[in-house]
Amino acid sequence: MNFKAVIFDLDGTLLDTLADLSDSMNSVLERMSLPTHHLSDYKILVGRGMRNLVTSALPPEMRTGEIIEQCYTAMFDEYGRRWDKKTRPYEGIEELLTELGSKRIRMAILSNKLDTLTQLVVQKYLGKWNFEAVFGEREGVPRKPDPAGLFEIAGIMNITPAEILCLGDSGSDMTAAINAGMYPAGAQWGFRGREELISYGALKVFEKPADLLGIF
Repeated sequence: MNFKAVIFDLDGTLLDTLADLSDSMNSVLERMSLPTHHLSDYKILVGRGMRNLVTSALPPEMRTGEIIEQCYTAMFDEYGRRWDKKTRPYEGIEELLTELGSKRIRMAILSNKLDTLTQLVVQKYLGKWNFEAVFGEREGVPRKPDPAGLFEIAGIMNITPAEILCLGDSGSDMTAAINAGMYPAGAQWGFRGREELISYGALKVFEKPADLLGIF
């Protein structure tokens, strides 16, 4: 395998953002006198965009258009205040990115987090590494598992999909990579775990970030 580039997912792959997302959503729910969720529950609730997170976190009987919109606005504001309180790169990520850079492996990020938030988070925690493209969820571009964003990045890099490895922590990431003709690789340290990654077609699952270097 001769890969020239890696496209990373963000939440659950490069950064552990779960506590800030959990605290933000639970704060919104508490203000509405609704049940909150345990931190571990958010490993399943997150990953499909903020609106889906809000919808899934609400009790089924509360999932009306008006309430979802109200909670979505509140969640956007709340996370906007909390996004950098507990978020950190996973252990070994900084060393991985530095080593990939030294090997001249090109890098990019594609997240289902809103693009405005993606840019803020990447700038603060990952700004010292060279990512040729950084995209979150944008209007007019379908989120993963649709491969549109991956194709866009491949075009920016001018690299064929078969020469790109996609590293993510969810089935959505694996499906997007497969649909784009890229190599689907799983981050076992992330939110969803090895079983989901394999069931969605991961060809390789790495236990820790440093293990990724062995494939280059």
